[in-house]
Amino acid sequence: MSHCQTCGACCASFRVDFSVSELLENGGAVPDGLADVINDHTARLRGTDYASPRCAALGGKIGERAHCNIYEWRPGPCREFREGDDACERARARHGLLPLPAARPAVTR
Repeated sequence: MSHCQTCGACCASFRVDFSVSELLENGGAVPDGLADVINDHTARLRGTDYASPRCAALGGKIGERAHCNIYEWRPGPCREFREGDDACERARARHGLLPLPAARPAVTR
């Protein structure tokens, strides 16, 4: 199981800006009601533009059982985020979560 299914720290750490073309009303998949249009080119997930951000699509409790309520329809920046990368570890640290265990290299025989 992915650590992301219990973490959610990234969803409560960063501002999430994406192209307005990803909004449902423009042919994309991101629900319009979960985003604010910033300008002709940029939209932002609601809740991510605060001093203590928390995406409006985040459900559950960070570090225990968190989940994205729009996982299948999430915007590009969320799709590009990678478990265990530097941004992930910074988000986890902000919420007092321990670093993820280092991935073990595959053993070849």
